[in-house]
Amino acid sequence: MDNVLAILLAGGAGERLHPLTRDRAKPAVTFGGIYRIVDVTLSNCINSHIRRIFILTQHKALSLNRHVRQGWTIMSRELGEFIEIIPPTKRVSDNWYLGTADAVYQNLHSIVQESPEHVMVLSGDHIYKMNYALMLQHHRQCGAEITLATILEKPEDSYRFGVTEVAGDHRIVGFEEKPAQPKSRSPYNPEYVSASMGVYVFNTATLLQLLAHDAKDPASSHDFGKDILPRSIHEHRVYSFNFVDENQKEALYWRDVGTLDAYYEANMDLVSVSPVFNLYDGHWPIRTDQQQYPPAKFVFAQEGRRMGIALDSIVSPGCIVSGGRVTNSILSPQVRINSYSEVDSSILFHNVNVGRHSRLRRCIVDRDVQIPENFEIGFNPEEDKARGYVVTDTGITVVPSPKPSLEILEDV
Repeated sequence: MDNVLAILLAGGAGERLHPLTRDRAKPAVTFGGIYRIVDVTLSNCINSHIRRIFILTQHKALSLNRHVRQGWTIMSRELGEFIEIIPPTKRVSDNWYLGTADAVYQNLHSIVQESPEHVMVLSGDHIYKMNYALMLQHHRQCGAEITLATILEKPEDSYRFGVTEVAGDHRIVGFEEKPAQPKSRSPYNPEYVSASMGVYVFNTATLLQLLAHDAKDPASSHDFGKDILPRSIHEHRVYSFNFVDENQKEALYWRDVGTLDAYYEANMDLVSVSPVFNLYDGHWPIRTDQQQYPPAKFVFAQEGRRMGIALDSIVSPGCIVSGGRVTNSILSPQVRINSYSEVDSSILFHNVNVGRHSRLRRCIVDRDVQIPENFEIGFNPEEDKARGYVVTDTGITVVPSPKPSLEILEDV
């Protein structure tokens, strides 16, 4: 895979994930206790033997930069491998990134320097397992200039996706962005439509041509899904690659975790007895930054309510469940659950402390939050909103992390 360059788009503001993206980029949001969302796509690259990767950042990238620097130093510079973070440099214009296509366009100089035969464009905020090598093989066999990864989705869900019209030879002959009523069904299964996954393979020369043309178009929003791909199907050989899932479950798994509800559901997919998204599969490991924490600890085994216990849950290193009860939840590192407290169907980020006799239900609690004793979250939506928490349409309560202290600035 030496002739392939992967470009991971990680510059979005992630407004629909606020307040989790108040201080961090969306791909840097915690996932599954010890991971960040970006780890899934990066792991797909490594497991697919793609070892030249650009990560294009923009908004609130410090946490993401630090995570990649500390956890992804596995590449060999001597072998030409790298994971390189590229912030906006305004090399070709005075604008920050105007869209996904513009982000790649502004880094054409870096792409050309690597002389790849093919460029993969990937999103940093999707959860799935995919062998990109199979997609590249399909791209070459079809003689394609552009290949889109597509997944079978129900027609009634088409309004959420870019939907492709695929001919019998896999060539894409039509493209609709989030249609209410799709025009065609998938040749892979006529009960479904073929939706774009946001995973693209381009011949490098084709990509350069399309981006240069798009940059000159004042009417363009400079987005791959809205502008580049619909235009290219009439001028270039564009093909579909039907998603092959390495998750090895009966149902195909691909999740866009761009909203709080979708993010919550993707995490809950991890804690069932037979997890829908399997983190324990040695065939397709998900890598991350593994810091040095002590083992998780469960203390007090007395009769009655004071028992440190976690059921149907993920408990990360450094956690202490001290006489509390955790069910169907995810505890990130260094979380402490104190005596007589109850945590149900919740996601707790790094260094959260739950005080005695407190109760949490269907919550996402950001890092460093200290929950007082005798406190309830997730039981009264109006009360939660009055405290400044976010409550989603499905009733998930999101507790933001404390804002950084600005006392140091007062002495300047």
